[in-house]
Amino acid sequence: MRELSGKVAVVTGAASGIGRALALRFAAEGMTLMLADVDHGGLAETAGLAGDARVLTQITDVSDAASVRHLANRCFGELGAVHVLCNNAGVFQGGHMWTRSEEDFAWLLGVNLWGVLHGIHEFVPRMIEQDTEGHIVNTVSVAGLFARPGAGAYAVAKHAALAASQALAQDLAAIGAKLRVTALCPGAVRTRIADSARTRPPGLASTPTPDEREIHASVGRAAARGIEPSEVAGMVVEAIREERFLLLTDPTYADRLRLRTESLLTGDLPDYQ
Repeated sequence: MRELSGKVAVVTGAASGIGRALALRFAAEGMTLMLADVDHGGLAETAGLAGDARVLTQITDVSDAASVRHLANRCFGELGAVHVLCNNAGVFQGGHMWTRSEEDFAWLLGVNLWGVLHGIHEFVPRMIEQDTEGHIVNTVSVAGLFARPGAGAYAVAKHAALAASQALAQDLAAIGAKLRVTALCPGAVRTRIADSARTRPPGLASTPTPDEREIHASVGRAAARGIEPSEVAGMVVEAIREERFLLLTDPTYADRLRLRTESLLTGDLPDYQ
């Protein structure tokens, strides 16, 4: 999909971080935007930064199928089509596997996995029916490739999101659809990912544990040293134009992925470094 100008992009998790950067880059490319998030204030701020682009916003909880269905219905109803879908909304929860509660897993899987699945279910059939070029970008995370200590529950959700992305891409190819898929696997990016609890619903609240606080501090420090979200957005636009499936934001990840594969093939536990 080479030409973006005049097309429609949907971005979830658009109130901040990578989602906001994607929205602003698509606006700069001349696209019409449908932006979604649970953060009303941040969503309005993103819309205000989009310059002259046409922007619609919708408060959307991606973990809720009805909420995503409403987003899709409004988007196709008011804009008539969707050409780029970014299932980007995501949250982080750290801590050892054995200290994570059912509420932790429900929250992580709800946003990071079901958010992707709901987006696929509600948008992709209608995007196929359009019979036009299109692209789905699922924000996975490098955690979808490498599990590491202290972030196991997050990695469970992100590994599943990567599998969903690959399966979607293969299904679309099998039917000869004009849609392509990119699995975006960012590492450290200057976002508020370590502060995800600010959007956690009260019904899934939990009491922070010492191991959780430690990993959140570590993730926060890594994010502060990371690349700018705008750099990631530029990579995404390039991946859409080049129809690239796996997008790694750090060139060193390719070597790490090879080492991980080699370790697994010999029956060893991969090094998480």
